[in-house]
Amino acid sequence: MDIFSKIKEKLSNEFIDIVEWLDYTDDTIAHRFERYQNEIKNGAKLIVREGQTAVFVNEGQLADVFTPGTYDLTTQNLPILSTIKGWKYGFNSPFKAEVYFVNTHLFTDEKWGTKNPITLSDDRFGLVEIRAFGTYAFKIADAGKFIVDIVGTDNNFTNFEINEHLKSLIATRFTDTVGEANLPIELYAANTTELSETCQEVMKPEFLSVGISLEKFYIENVSMPEDLKKEIFEYSRIDKLDLDKLTKFKTAKAIEAAAANEGGTAGAGMGMGMGFVLAQQMGGMMSPQMGGQQQAKPQMNQGGMMPPPMPAAVQYFYAVKGAQQGPVGIDQLKALFANRTINKESLVWKQGMAGWTALQEVEELKSFLGGNTPPPLPV
Repeated sequence: MDIFSKIKEKLSNEFIDIVEWLDYTDDTIAHRFERYQNEIKNGAKLIVREGQTAVFVNEGQLADVFTPGTYDLTTQNLPILSTIKGWKYGFNSPFKAEVYFVNTHLFTDEKWGTKNPITLSDDRFGLVEIRAFGTYAFKIADAGKFIVDIVGTDNNFTNFEINEHLKSLIATRFTDTVGEANLPIELYAANTTELSETCQEVMKPEFLSVGISLEKFYIENVSMPEDLKKEIFEYSRIDKLDLDKLTKFKTAKAIEAAAANEGGTAGAGMGMGMGFVLAQQMGGMMSPQMGGQQQAKPQMNQGGMMPPPMPAAVQYFYAVKGAQQGPVGIDQLKALFANRTINKESLVWKQGMAGWTALQEVEELKSFLGGNTPPPLPV
């Protein structure tokens, strides 16, 4: 470019008549209005579109801020800049000032996550480590503060430049929040909505201190090591299941696994071991019957007469909250009545009865109710 072309360019751009910025990107937060050795003309037109704010800065000092609209730049609508420059009686000549356009629309789907595991103390599992990640959305709430505190002299400031700072802030505050929540470790993943709302409230003041409004904050997942996850699942099962039932269930699964591998040595050993266990259980079940049979074996008395067999103990079934319980002997039934597990209206049944009957209507159980008067002794 020769000297005459430079002169022509300078003269053609001597004064700026229109100050505006069209954003063709989706990640620019702040853009400085570019000038080539030119000044803004007195009475120039300022166009601020929806989703924008225009900030005037004079020699590093914040001046006027304009919201969406069209303005003629005069001393009337540049009061702060007029005071700074000492325009007491107005001005007619061009003036120099840096103009920054700030995007005030919502920046969505910004990612965050914990770079390192967070160590928490759990009452049951001791020290545990978790990780978390999610998304957040923000927008510029105070354009002037944001330009002064964050942008500085950057001519094109993008959300990439602020994201690292915001993600570090989020990770720090998230760690503090979950540490103070002191929830059981398995509840962090189950209460992400409540935890997200709490974290957002904690972080809002930090964001606003630099002119940013935290609009949305989401925790998408809270993860933990696989071995800890398995331990938690096992703990929850044991906490819910009856231990005796769990033992029987484990035994049945072991027998099933051994049966599926009949040809192997392990299967044979398992089968033999389970055989011994089942034999012992069967023996335990049979021993009362055999003992009863041996006791029931008739014996001759001295007179050669055979006594009648011993009467079998009466066994009762009873109902508690609609569930069948028992069988129990009459003494156990009386103890249940005494500790109020059952009452006079509780349904009972024994072999020989036509159906379930209220306790107070069973003749041999009426003694539980008290108030019975024995008959007089025979004379």
